[in-house]
Amino acid sequence: QVLLVESGGGLVQAGDSLTLSCAAAGRTIDNSVMAWFRQAPGKEREFVAAIDWSGRTAYYTDSVKDRFTISRTNPKNMMYLQMNSLKPEDTANYFCAARNQGGTIKTEVHEYPYWGRGTQVTVSS
Repeated sequence: QVLLVESGGGLVQAGDSLTLSCAAAGRTIDNSVMAWFRQAPGKEREFVAAIDWSGRTAYYTDSVKDRFTISRTNPKNMMYLQMNSLKPEDTANYFCAARNQGGTIKTEVHEYPYWGRGTQVTVSS
């Protein structure tokens, strides 16, 4: 079992930066793909970014490319999402997720069995 806890959300202005953190507890996530998803009110949960177990390969949805950076520190069971040049449309509840060990990067919600409870990011215009 993996327990994921997000932190770092808040209220910022358009153009500001914010870094989200995800702490994993329970079994190690060193060999697991991890990802960030987000969900805005009235919308479906959507993929934001994912990173492979080594931290060398990352994948982003088009709307956040060149603005967001995903990273991880395996020995500390931590994952991060550095968000720059934030826009009002980035406003959402951001979730940390993990795949089972040995998997590859996926963008579908159902591919991730482990989820945090989310941290709210609100970007004002």
